[in-house]
Formats: sequence, structure tokens, C-alpha cells
Amino acid sequence: MGLPDRKPFTIMFSTKNLSPKQLSAFTAGLIALPVSIGIYFTDNNWKISLLSLLLIFGFGYILVLFTLEVFIYRKIKLIYKLIYKTKATKKEEVYFKYILPKKSIDEVREDVEKWGEKRNEEIEILKKNEAYRKEFLQNLAHEFKTPIFSIQGYVDTLLNGAMEDSEVSKKFLENASRNIDRLVNLVNDLDEISKLERGEQLLYKLNFVIQDLIREVFESLSIKTQDKLITPFIKKGCEFPITVFADKEKIRMVLINLVENASKYGRSSGVIMASIYKTDEKHVLIEVSDDGIGIEEEHLPRIFERFYRTDEGRSRDRGGTGLGLAICKHIVEAHEQRIHVRSTPDVGTTVGFTLEARRD
Repeated sequence: MGLPDRKPFTIMFSTKNLSPKQLSAFTAGLIALPVSIGIYFTDNNWKISLLSLLLIFGFGYILVLFTLEVFIYRKIKLIYKLIYKTKATKKEEVYFKYILPKKSIDEVREDVEKWGEKRNEEIEILKKNEAYRKEFLQNLAHEFKTPIFSIQGYVDTLLNGAMEDSEVSKKFLENASRNIDRLVNLVNDLDEISKLERGEQLLYKLNFVIQDLIREVFESLSIKTQDKLITPFIKKGCEFPITVFADKEKIRMVLINLVENASKYGRSSGVIMASIYKTDEKHVLIEVSDDGIGIEEEHLPRIFERFYRTDEGRSRDRGGTGLGLAICKHIVEAHEQRIHVRSTPDVGTTVGFTLEARRD
């Protein structure tokens, strides 16, 4: 017959989350109780023992509380002021005076740990932002340096005698002009993004049929798509006119960037498909898809960053400023909507964004 299980003796009264006053009372009681019991067994006088209990408990409580307040919680209050603000506000002073003294040491520790975790997160964000800043400056320098050095090379060659040959000089001037155009486009795109980020670009919203605008964009870029024998079209079943409420010219810019990207990275004799869906009574989803080289999954989270290039397949040799998708993102977010991308290598890419539905 086995012995019954013996559970370890547990203290029902936990000291883990005691406030300073509770901790002082508990400590004073632990000191006063055995001393008064000892006095009772020594003198066999319960009155003296009870008086001793009260006196020791009272003085012990005051002493322990004073010690906690002066040597511990004043230091804790200073720590709180340092981790939050050097100069406490009136609201914080009320907190330090009335709420903090009621907190246990463990609660204070948890507060400090939470503050430490928050600061670590902020430091990580700052590190990432610094890395992005360095990468952005490096890419910006490269984007400017390439056309500037090309222009410099053509001009130097012309000045060193190439101007005598009319055919060579014309070719060099045309190449220099193309690089100047690239610089102008780069500056214009940077200016556009800066204005969007600062909220300086006002939106002139109106109701318009999104399919009509898509057809206009297809027509304006027909030369680029025809060069690669790419067929742009609106998906079957999405032809029924859907009206959106947005800045038409800004959305035109978004669609032009998306269709240009699709034509650059789409395969020859491929297709560019536009899809339009009314997701609910308030929102419309527009998607532009290609059947080109696609994008690796690891690059998708950063595809809307300025100057971000994924690989050699999306190299600078294909033209553009590297700011198109960043501009699209800013324009869509200025409309308080979202933009997203899905892609599979060697299958194609789909970029979609939402707009507000017709507003009466």
C-alpha cells in the first residue's frame, strides 16, 4: 500500500506583488510577532506582550517604510524620470507621487523591462532606417553618376576633335541628349516623391470610369508595347464600366508606370492584362499583370522602395529612373488606399491597388 502523496507546504500569502506599505507591514509583523511571543514566555504577562507587539510593529513599520521610501523608491522614481523624460510633466509628477508608491518592486521591474524592450525596438528601427538611408544615397549617386559621366565623355570627345565628323558628332549629341533626358526625368521623379511625402501634392478627385483611363494609357504606350509585340487588354468580364472617385491624372501616372514596367519586363509576344473588380460598395481593385520574368519572393517586401533593383533581369539597362513603383505607392497611399504585388519567377507579376468607388 503506497503512501499518500505529500504536497509541499506552500505559503498562501505571497510577498511577490506587495506595495511598499504592505511590505513594510509584513516585515514589521515578522519582527514584532516572535519578539512579543518571546516576551510572553519570559514574563508570562500577556499585557506586556501585547504592548510590545504593538510598539515593535508600529516602530518597525515606520522604520521599514521610511527606509523603502528614502533609499529605494526615491531611486526608483529617479529611474522612471530618466527613462521617460528628464523633466517630468505635471501628469507624470502625479503618477510619481500617487501611483508609483503603490507599485510593487516586481511591477516596477516589469515597467523597466517593457521600456527596455521598446527602446531596443526603436534602436533596431533606427539601424534599419540608417541602412536604408545609406543604400538610398549610394543608389542615388549611381543613378546621377551614370548619365553625367556619359554626357561628360561625349562632350569631351566632341571637344577633342570629333566635331569635325558630322555623323559622329550627331550620334554623340543624340546620346548626350538621351542622358540629359534621363537626368531630367530623374529630377522630376525625385521632386514628385518629395512633394508626395510632404503632402504638398493636392488631390483633385472626381468620378471617372477606370476602364476608359486604362484604354487611354494602353493607347499612349502602344509604341512601346508594339515594339515587343505585347498585347495589352482588359480581362474578359471586367469590361463593364466601373466608376471610381480619385485624382484622374495621378492615377494615370500610376497606370503608366505599371504598364511601362509590364512592357519592360514582360516577354516578347506576351500580354499585359488589366483587371477591375468591385470588392465591396466602397472600394474598387485594379490590377495590372504581365507574363514576364517575375520577381523572387525575397525581393517583394522592398519592391516599392526608391531605386531598389532586384537582380540583373531588372537592370538599369532597361531604362527608367527606378522611382516608378515608389511614386505609385505614394500616390495610392495619398488616396488612403493600398498597393500590393504578387509575383512568380518565369510566370509573371501582378501589381494591384485599390481606389474609392463612385461617390455621389
